[in-house]
Amino acid sequence: MWQRSPPVKPRVKRTVTDAEVTRVHKSAILIDTHNDITSRTVAGLDIGKPSTTTHTDLYRMKEGGMGAQFFAVFVAASYVEGNHSAKRTMDMIDTVKHDIVEKYPNDFMLVTTAAGVREAHRQHKIAALMGIEGGHAIEDDLRLLRRFYDEGIRYMTLTHSNSNHWADSSGDPNKPNNGLTPFGKDVVHEVNRLGMIVDISHIADKTFWDALETSKAPIFASHSSCRAISDVPRNMTAALGKKGGVVQINFDCGYLNHEAATAEAAQMAKLRPVLADIRAKYADDTEGMMKAFRAARVPADPRVHATLTDVVKHINHVVDVAGIDHVGLGSDFDGVQCVPEELNSVDKWPRLTRALLEEGYSQADIIKIYGETLRLMSEVEKTAAAMK
Repeated sequence: MWQRSPPVKPRVKRTVTDAEVTRVHKSAILIDTHNDITSRTVAGLDIGKPSTTTHTDLYRMKEGGMGAQFFAVFVAASYVEGNHSAKRTMDMIDTVKHDIVEKYPNDFMLVTTAAGVREAHRQHKIAALMGIEGGHAIEDDLRLLRRFYDEGIRYMTLTHSNSNHWADSSGDPNKPNNGLTPFGKDVVHEVNRLGMIVDISHIADKTFWDALETSKAPIFASHSSCRAISDVPRNMTAALGKKGGVVQINFDCGYLNHEAATAEAAQMAKLRPVLADIRAKYADDTEGMMKAFRAARVPADPRVHATLTDVVKHINHVVDVAGIDHVGLGSDFDGVQCVPEELNSVDKWPRLTRALLEEGYSQADIIKIYGETLRLMSEVEKTAAAMK
């Protein structure tokens, strides 16, 4: 049974040297639990080539000292029509295995366990893991869920912006807010039994409480931030700390900063007709639709941005309210447009290390924050072993 560790010592802000930042950063296994570059690699982008149009490429991942990356197996809601979700899931799994890991075997290692992450780190490789974004991917079929586990999936976001037949989404304006159905609870139990992490980013509040009550293992929000700081439905409350859960802080400007969220909401109100036209125009061309969406979604207002300081505020909030065992990193790089300028790509991670040291966090604290996912994965694996 997981137990909360003692609280960290009071933080005292201080100055740090470049040498200390480098030493502490290299001592940690930095795990990011959500990156959407896979939506580009599946369409042909080469992660090994430097890019000026993405947050992510291999060179910058290495420059940023990344230890492990959960690549998003994102399945857009449009694939629900005609039951194409499972095929899209397999295509996204393939892009991680073939276009990333197999293409660059000296730099990436596909892993599925906490021990695997540590082994990749020992070999000086970036551990590549996969998480499904959107529970509709399983097409209401536990057999497909098991198949995806066999393919290497190690977390599943119960919904995306769309509700499905067994779980309601925070992004669905028509959601009845009924939470998990009986089958939805079966899904959570099967996720537990397999040894996958239940991910509650994107889900409605009732679904969150149902998942928290139903899951036998710790759960996490793979890419969400704190509602107490930016009051948007996608953000989390401290209650996630129950059962050893973890909030993986999302770098989207609106999730970090409430003023940015307000500006983004105003922009989206103007964009809705444009996005509706794009959906109609590209009804049979999902790649074209996503490209058009990216082109349409320009930053809401260059004067309203989140900052690296906002990221630290969210980390502080989780630590102060729930404990240091409950915070990690889920950047959402290449899945969002607006991120803090100081932390706008995967090579900038050392800047976060500096900011945390300056905030008064110790080396041990930072090692825990960056690698807390390993504790969570280990607990999930132990739960699965006990259920078999």
